[in-house]
Amino acid sequence: MPQNNYEYFLLMPQLIIAVGIVLSVLIEITTKKSEQILPWLSIALFVAAAFDSVFNINQNFVLFGGMIEVGGKPAIFNFIFNIGAALVVLSSIDYLKKYGTYYGEYYILVQSSVLGMMVMSGAKDILMIFMGLELMSICFYVLAGINRKKLSANEASMKYFLLGAFATGFIVYGIALIYGATGTTSIQNLVENFVTYSSNIIFVLGFVFFLIGFSFKIAAVPFHMWVPDVYQGSATTVTSLMSTTGKAAAFSVLMIMLSAVFSGASNVFRPYFATISALSMLFGSIVAISQTNLKRMLAYSSISHAGYMAIGLAAGNLFSVAGIIFYLAAYAFMNIGAFTIISIVEGENDSKTDLNSFAGLNAKSPILAASMALFMFALAGIPPLAGFFGKYYVFISAIQSNLTWLAILGVLSSVISVYFYIRVVVFMYFKGSVEDFEIQISPYSLTAVIITALLILVFGILPDTLMNVITSVIR
Repeated sequence: MPQNNYEYFLLMPQLIIAVGIVLSVLIEITTKKSEQILPWLSIALFVAAAFDSVFNINQNFVLFGGMIEVGGKPAIFNFIFNIGAALVVLSSIDYLKKYGTYYGEYYILVQSSVLGMMVMSGAKDILMIFMGLELMSICFYVLAGINRKKLSANEASMKYFLLGAFATGFIVYGIALIYGATGTTSIQNLVENFVTYSSNIIFVLGFVFFLIGFSFKIAAVPFHMWVPDVYQGSATTVTSLMSTTGKAAAFSVLMIMLSAVFSGASNVFRPYFATISALSMLFGSIVAISQTNLKRMLAYSSISHAGYMAIGLAAGNLFSVAGIIFYLAAYAFMNIGAFTIISIVEGENDSKTDLNSFAGLNAKSPILAASMALFMFALAGIPPLAGFFGKYYVFISAIQSNLTWLAILGVLSSVISVYFYIRVVVFMYFKGSVEDFEIQISPYSLTAVIITALLILVFGILPDTLMNVITSVIR
């Protein structure tokens, strides 16, 4: 096969989504049945892209003159993004009908955001990172306010846009300083000459600006201020997408930029990551205790989970890379499952999203209560579920890098978080129903819940299976 054609063949996951976006736009323009067609087309595209990535995971190449990487680590991330997005779309079908807010662009924006994530995770040039980031972020700004009849959604969208633009300013300024100091935007060049460049104060300053910008994207303290309001105000299915695959995309970029550190270079940014990790874990866990709204509780919980994953960035060894990727995969499915259940129980105008609405859920729907309990236990890090092994791997990587104090802080934060996760289970099983309402369970949303629950169980019972795949492609 000629080289150029082979490059396109290896780029198949990105091409599947890109062609799908064009096709979706045409369907939305030309037919009135787009509401029935687009969700299933989106799911088919995501599943096809995910499995194509997995089948070609060992075909690890850098294409187009060192601009984008395929196979290897990007293939694992592509799987997380696409399967996560497919589950979100599945849970959105009846959720959008329930709210009466079907807009054709919803599924097109989800597809476009996933394409942006895929570009970010495979980038080998800083400009490609920026292109992917903007594609994902702009889609998220619109998706946050997709329910434009609702004031809280408009507020969420505006806050996300303003603070997102602020973060992007840091990233652009950081890229400018990195380019000014090195004369290149090639990540390969930065990795190979990292030791030399890190003695240049302009390069280090540019890198710090870049890291600050992405600290906004992963929602780490003190760059977390947008998270609770945006997660609560956005449509629940959109929140599940932003808090999982969006976070995974941002972490993929941080791992790309720090790949020299993971390969053995001195980690000059360790104090930065250790600080934001410690602050995020403790702040997220402590503040989540006082939350009665489940979406806000999960928002603060996501801040603490960003802190756990940042432990791996501070550790800066190859085992920590594998640990972060495992954690991201587990966290994506735990959170999508939890938000999907909230979207099923949720009523009009954001009602029924607080703890009292989940009181006595076991009597109304045993399967939803059991699934929610599973996700809460997994998020709390209780063995033998996937969340436990995600934390275990990053804590071990910290101990290997002589950051035992950070691992101890992580354990302490996990112990605190058990309280507010278990509280949800107590309300569902041991409290009588406070609000009398019937739950309309969508078969599509229920399917998404069951799939995520199975994935959490499989990753928890057989963690080595996923970990072996991850470690086989990290180098």
